[in-house]
Amino acid sequence: MKTPTLGQLATDTGAQVVGDPTLIVRGLAPLDRAGDGQLAFLSNPLYLQQALDSRATAIIVSPADLERIREHGRADGNWLVSPKPYVCFALIAQHFDRAAKRDQRVGIDPRATVAEGAVVPASCYIGPNVVIEAGATLGERVRVLANTYIGANARVGDDTLLYANVSIYHDCVVGDRCIVHSGAVIGADGFGFAPDIQPDGVTFVKIPQTGRAVLGNDVEIGANTAVDRGAMGDTVVEEGCKLDNQVQVAHNVRVGAHTVIAGCAAIAGSTTIGRFCMIGGSANFAGHLSIADRTTVSGGTSITKSITKPGQHFTSVFPFLPHGEWERNAAIVRGLAKLRERVMQLEKRLRGQTPGTTTKTPEEKSS
Repeated sequence: MKTPTLGQLATDTGAQVVGDPTLIVRGLAPLDRAGDGQLAFLSNPLYLQQALDSRATAIIVSPADLERIREHGRADGNWLVSPKPYVCFALIAQHFDRAAKRDQRVGIDPRATVAEGAVVPASCYIGPNVVIEAGATLGERVRVLANTYIGANARVGDDTLLYANVSIYHDCVVGDRCIVHSGAVIGADGFGFAPDIQPDGVTFVKIPQTGRAVLGNDVEIGANTAVDRGAMGDTVVEEGCKLDNQVQVAHNVRVGAHTVIAGCAAIAGSTTIGRFCMIGGSANFAGHLSIADRTTVSGGTSITKSITKPGQHFTSVFPFLPHGEWERNAAIVRGLAKLRERVMQLEKRLRGQTPGTTTKTPEEKSS
């Protein structure tokens, strides 16, 4: 792929060049380490000084940040100006990433096992020790790397990348342009068991999970993440969602389009997450809830009831403290029930007073 000019990158991203559009850009680098031929970006004013001192060939900036830079006395330089500099950076990073990772391999490695009746177009690449079961269908230009398993009647869309050691269970669907990272499991049985009360305790009877797990287009699934199949209907992760590593999506969950979920979050069964939500790491959701669109949940937060109003931000994590201070606060919290009872008694006594009277102390009563 030909090395792009600053002007070509501007055209590709909808940005504007302030400076020399013919400059060659060979790659990206941080503001404080960028040099000749490298493009840096500024998306946080906290790094304004680094931008002023940077030796990058050009810097991606917002119009407001370029104005600040000029106010600080730097009139020279080359700038790629965008109202969304971080998005502009991401698009250019994709350009260089594609150039570096472009995989020309096609065909089926002789060590792979592809069952009769599976559909694998000639434009696909199937790596060593991959297993593709009967009835599975792959789209064009799918890349399946070593040791990955695709179950019977599963479907994988065009231009999707399945990294090594991914498992796609039977009947499940992965959309177009998806990325599924190593260790992820799409379509394992949901955690469904019927409690059977016995004289000496409770045993559990497995409920067959007969639904599917369905990923929409442009979904990315992190390493060791699990999207369980539905008990009867489907578990669905809609288009554009991005799930980090070690996320648990239980049976019959629906994750709305363009929602992002950070690592170690867990969503219990039959909960619906709205569109454009942002969920922090280690957040967890009880089952059978409905979460409104554009909800933000801070990391470590526990959501135990539905959220009906869109666009709210929720946090339930107590800020960290030095251990001794935390212990003192914990002791206070432990006594809150008794303190509440005392306050209620005092309020009751005060309500019982008439104007102009006072409540005698025990000492006054005994005198």
